[in-house]
Amino acid sequence: MNVIFILIDSLNRRFLAPYGGDPAIAPNLARFAEKALRFDNHYVGSLPCMPARRELFTGRKEFLWRPWGHLEAFDRPLPRLAANAGYTTQIVTDHYHYWEEPAHGYLESYQGMEIIRGHEIDPWKTDPITSLPEWVDSIEKWRPEMAKRYYRNVKEFKTEEDFFPAKVFNAASDWLDSNHAGPPFLLHVESFDVHEPFHVPEPYRSMWTSNVSDRFTCWPPYQDLEQEAKFLAQTSPEELDFIRGQYTAKVTMMDKWLGSFLDRVESLGLFENTAVIITTDHGHDLGEYGRFGKQFPDRDSHANIPLLIRHPAFSSSRSTQAMTSTVDLYATMLELMQIEHGPSPHSRSLVPVIEDPSRHLRDAVLFGHFGAGCSMSDGEHLLMQGYDNRGADLNIYTGRLAHSGVPGAKVESGCFIPDVDLPVWRIPTGWGDSMGSTLVRRGEPLGVQINLIETDPQLARRMRDRMIALMEEEGCPPEQYARLGLKRD
Repeated sequence: MNVIFILIDSLNRRFLAPYGGDPAIAPNLARFAEKALRFDNHYVGSLPCMPARRELFTGRKEFLWRPWGHLEAFDRPLPRLAANAGYTTQIVTDHYHYWEEPAHGYLESYQGMEIIRGHEIDPWKTDPITSLPEWVDSIEKWRPEMAKRYYRNVKEFKTEEDFFPAKVFNAASDWLDSNHAGPPFLLHVESFDVHEPFHVPEPYRSMWTSNVSDRFTCWPPYQDLEQEAKFLAQTSPEELDFIRGQYTAKVTMMDKWLGSFLDRVESLGLFENTAVIITTDHGHDLGEYGRFGKQFPDRDSHANIPLLIRHPAFSSSRSTQAMTSTVDLYATMLELMQIEHGPSPHSRSLVPVIEDPSRHLRDAVLFGHFGAGCSMSDGEHLLMQGYDNRGADLNIYTGRLAHSGVPGAKVESGCFIPDVDLPVWRIPTGWGDSMGSTLVRRGEPLGVQINLIETDPQLARRMRDRMIALMEEEGCPPEQYARLGLKRD
């Protein structure tokens, strides 16, 4: 069986009709869902971009062991296993983090790659800039230098076809034209849109908001908490509406070109022998909880993500309540391709759920960011366990030697990772910050959630005990419990 894996970065499920969104925002995704299995309790794993991709490529959780980084020597990349089994493997993407030095090894595991240059701050063009249009100045106010880098890359764009979704999905369609009749294939199509900056041409720019002005930024800050707070303190309701409208517009523009690609899949008859998976790495908060982006605390608004799978043998519209996570797609794609791969440390195949949506693989999922909090959903509640890095041990476990950054710290080598028989470095690190814990009931209105930590201590204890059990099951580093304020029996 062929596999087409489509990853759309930063896609909020609440904007999609299968998850209750306006059908006009993404009609092609809605059309695809009519013959797909919809996963309602699908969650992120390791955040953000490259940690999520290491889970997809290797079936290995990342956020409790190491931050953003490369593939490890002991990893068994999905594309390489597929190629060894006789599949033709190809990736088409504009996600420039793949070709940044700290994240090497991912693209190289494919037999072929089509790279679309220029998104966000991709170091592509170096042309001198003599002046900036007002919309770029509005970005520059909050993101110095990032705005110039992006503008250099896109200032020659004239039509919608110049923008990234058109280039990515058109290139993927061209690849299918040339390769669909050959050996079985694994095609990975990855659109960095709908990631910020939320820069779109007309007619999309004014499609979802009447508050259109070059004075408003389409790229609000969030990595810098001080800048984010300053921006939110001075922004207007009209500017927030503009930002949300531009995000929505990106979803609509992406969906148009996704639809063109899905039409090509259908015209080539590939839905008869191809499993097609559509998902994201994480959502993107748009100020609903006083935050942008995908930072801890990891609420459902960006952590409960869309997953739609269309299988040739199970094409009717269905849904499942099974608890699943990003890391599970590794084992799923291998089983769909009937590739024997041995046990995976954290990934569980979703094929049994595809066959029978009433099946359940686990009763809770863990997710989070390295060095921040750890979150867990059991389907009914969401625990966002806080952390305290002030004086607590925090180590990176990796095969790549690096400076610790902690004065006087001792870097050690050893077999520290369960099921890995190669030595890795244990590198002390830390940020010295902290954040409290939050426990909420799922399904409450967006932006309004009550913290149950104090009001229901017995529930909080049960959720924390289950989190500890999952962390132990996944074999996480022992020092994580202390910094997360979790007491083991």
